Amino acid sequence: MHTAAAPIEIGQVTLTVHDLARSADFYARALGLSKLTADAAQITLGAGDRSLITLIADPAARARSPREAGLFHTAFLLPDRPALARWLHHAATTRLPLQGASDHKVSEAIYLADPEGNGIEVYVDRPRAQWTARDGAIQMTTDPLDLADLAAAADGPWTAAPDGTVVGHVHLQVGDVAQAQAFYTGTLGFPVTATYPGAAFYGSGGYHHHFATNVWNSRGAGPRTPSTGLTSVEILADAASVAAIAAKTGGQTTLIDPWNTRITLSEKR
Repeated sequence: MHTAAAPIEIGQVTLTVHDLARSADFYARALGLSKLTADAAQITLGAGDRSLITLIADPAARARSPREAGLFHTAFLLPDRPALARWLHHAATTRLPLQGASDHKVSEAIYLADPEGNGIEVYVDRPRAQWTARDGAIQMTTDPLDLADLAAAADGPWTAAPDGTVVGHVHLQVGDVAQAQAFYTGTLGFPVTATYPGAAFYGSGGYHHHFATNVWNSRGAGPRTPSTGLTSVEILADAASVAAIAAKTGGQTTLIDPWNTRITLSEKR
């Protein structure tokens, strides 16, 4: 239930926010992330010693429109099903405003948003042996999640995001799926693992997806100008993958997708 075996995985996500203190408090209180570094300009939060999200303060930033390209959601992958069950009890008792819950066949997922409208998924993977493939693609569904069955798996109270929590994937809004595929597959080397109408999913090392791109709210969107919301996504890659990407980019390790989302490339330690 961890993506670390993949040659390329997600490191951390960086968001620009209007209210730094309020946003950081939300990620700590709602998701149980710990503050790892903090100053007046930015705060980094994570689980264990792993950085998962950095918040950058810009009170004067243009507010991102939900119809433009950018973040659909950041997906936090918990290490096991009892952890998701504990978090579900926490969400219920603290009355977190949830937006949905889905059984995706490969995973169980619960959705919400932060105070500035940035989408969040909290999920757990099913064992890979239960993933089924059709025509070479991993089969994912969007079915109702059995919340009662999930809740019964809790093995104690939620205290904090457990060590081993990672950003499992990042789902993006884009203007055109084919153009997105040319970048995320052609340049970054993520194979397409599944498609939905208006969306494509990309995963490394057989994982169901590390990135997804859709046009459900943003069809035809052009490049973003600076705003709140997604600022950058860090990907962590093994040495061979770093070399393969660098060969396509002239050695560049900071890349810009067609909608001005910054992708930073770091070698796995």
